[in-house]
Amino acid sequence: MSNTENLLFIDIETAPQFAEFNQVPEPLQKLWAEKLTRQRLLKENETLEESYGRAGLYAEFGKIICIVAGFFEKDTFQLRSFSGDDEKQVLIDFSIFLEKFILHRKSTTKQLCAHNGKEFDYPYIARRMLITKVPIPAILDNAGKKPWEVNLIDTLELWKFGDYKAFTSLNLLAYIFGLPSPKQELDGSKVGSTYWQKRDLESIVKYCCIDVVTLANVYLCLRGLEPFNENIVVYKP
Repeated sequence: MSNTENLLFIDIETAPQFAEFNQVPEPLQKLWAEKLTRQRLLKENETLEESYGRAGLYAEFGKIICIVAGFFEKDTFQLRSFSGDDEKQVLIDFSIFLEKFILHRKSTTKQLCAHNGKEFDYPYIARRMLITKVPIPAILDNAGKKPWEVNLIDTLELWKFGDYKAFTSLNLLAYIFGLPSPKQELDGSKVGSTYWQKRDLESIVKYCCIDVVTLANVYLCLRGLEPFNENIVVYKP
């Protein structure tokens, strides 16, 4: 695992900023309606109230409720989670951890790895940091950087081999590589309701941890390496 020791695998879970559409400030309601109309995102026979369940997909209307990071440490795969109702504190805690991780890795090149990270996780974190006034870590700030200076890996991009026609889920990659499915009791479409209606953040963190373990193993498979067994996973909240 020595060639992966400077990689930090991450996954985020997001939810709408409010529990119900009628709680959203009126100006933001209008902006949500405008977005759906202009981008044709409203499904057939779907109301604005019903569509708001998808607001967590967009950094302008959602918030980060959980970030899980995983990394190889000697013969273990370590997991760290950052979660809570206070999004700003979640982002601050993750940023502090990220700074320490980068500082204590031996190689000069440290990289983040996420699935569909370049389209979702990385920009979502950066945007929410801007909104909550949390300084963006240098590794996430691509402004002015040349492509080879960007230390962000995306397993979806690795799988595409330059083909940009289709999206392939982490769940599908796990299946074709013979890995356990990360989508067991929970999946991304249920995170918002699990957070707001069930108030079950613990289940969301557990689900996110499973995703990060799967992500790391998919990355190994994409590099022609053997996946690791779950018995080496060490979770420290």
